[in-house]
Amino acid sequence: MQATFRAVADTGLLVSLATDLDPAAHAAVTALDRALAAAPPDGLQETVPALVNLMVVFDPLITDAATLQAQIEPRLAALDPTPAQGREVTVEVCYDPPFAPDLAPVAAAKGLSEEAVINAHLAGEYDVLMFGFAPGYGYLGGVPDTIAVPRKPTPVRDVPAGSVIIAGPQCLITTLTMPTGWSIIGRSPTPILTGNADAPTLFDVGDRVRFTRVSADRLGVADD
Repeated sequence: MQATFRAVADTGLLVSLATDLDPAAHAAVTALDRALAAAPPDGLQETVPALVNLMVVFDPLITDAATLQAQIEPRLAALDPTPAQGREVTVEVCYDPPFAPDLAPVAAAKGLSEEAVINAHLAGEYDVLMFGFAPGYGYLGGVPDTIAVPRKPTPVRDVPAGSVIIAGPQCLITTLTMPTGWSIIGRSPTPILTGNADAPTLFDVGDRVRFTRVSADRLGVADD
């Protein structure tokens, strides 16, 4: 797999393995992340995996981007392409109104019943691809094509924490009250932020998430 390297300021090296989302490229990103964690080069401070690239953060007093690139290139050539099996994590979700305001629009857009959309979402197998945008925002790949819808043209404000949202092939459980242009199809009572500094989120990149349906009673909140 052909990689490109780009220095980012004087403390980072961005290793890119593709230009578009690709399962093989993402598997290589996570494999490289594991390889660097297992045998970190001198000066390595942090690695941040994303969809098709890996940010390598280093101490510029110890090493530099060119030196790290020379150390990373042979590791890329020796990577095991087999994706690692992460943990499987269960996340509860309630699809009842008023916690799923976009369930009906998604169903109408795809020519399905609301129950068919719910069943398709529950049947999906979701891989944690990356974190971004806000604390604990884990981008999950695996939304079935049958319910994949594009982002809304205009974001909605004040979307509650715990909202289960989808856009294209991705799904996300919000952790903060924030705006979103994704479709809100449910609400989850499962805490994603743990409060544990050593493991701050319920899942990590490489883990797999399965959703299980619960009633509104599990949310412990008043109707919006």
